[in-house]
Amino acid sequence: MTRKAAAGQDKTPIRMLHDRVLVKVEGDPGERRSAGGILIPATAAMGGRRLGWSRVVAVGQNVRQVEVDDRVLFDPEDKAEIEVSGELYVVMRERDIHAVATDRLGDSQTGLYL
Repeated sequence: MTRKAAAGQDKTPIRMLHDRVLVKVEGDPGERRSAGGILIPATAAMGGRRLGWSRVVAVGQNVRQVEVDDRVLFDPEDKAEIEVSGELYVVMRERDIHAVATDRLGDSQTGLYL
């Protein structure tokens, strides 16, 4: 499946350029759930910086480590939000992604250039 076709399946009318990645914001960005299932509202004060997970919906032609449908970890404070057809998305550079969920990578790949 090509990157262009994958983005079209989600019906997102955007084609990303260069090293840009488009992710779909999952739920309320400030709201989260504890390991025990307790809902913690966005208004609860938290010390330090908290990273967030989102699903990739489109990538530019120069993106090398991330694919459509990957779950990625990024800093919600350093994001550019856009709204398309009533849905909230975040645009970022590939280098602003801190990690990719390992369901695709498997145990054998390190993600390093060796």
